[in-house]
Amino acid sequence: MAQVSIRLNGYSYSIGCKDGEERYLQDLARQVERRIERIRALGTQGGEAWTLVMASLLMADELHDLAKEILPSTTSERVQRADRIIAENERRDVRLNLLAERAEGIAAELENT
Repeated sequence: MAQVSIRLNGYSYSIGCKDGEERYLQDLARQVERRIERIRALGTQGGEAWTLVMASLLMADELHDLAKEILPSTTSERVQRADRIIAENERRDVRLNLLAERAEGIAAELENT
């Protein structure tokens, strides 16, 4: 496992990564640092954690916008529909199991009489 030293918001961090992924990790760190610079350019002052949270939110916003561009609008609707179908199937399974237990109980009573 390789170790890479990255610098974010003036602080150095040692991060582990797979061998050969050092350059990729450094590129990611540069992306985060660009967002941090955008936050500093706004003139707002915050601590280290606040700055990193804001950079994370900027990146999440960018990802959200990209997802809206890339994914068809029906994808989100289909995912929500699939979630509803899964929940409905789970409720049906529970109900079916209860009915099966009830039928087994009735059959057991009939055998005993």
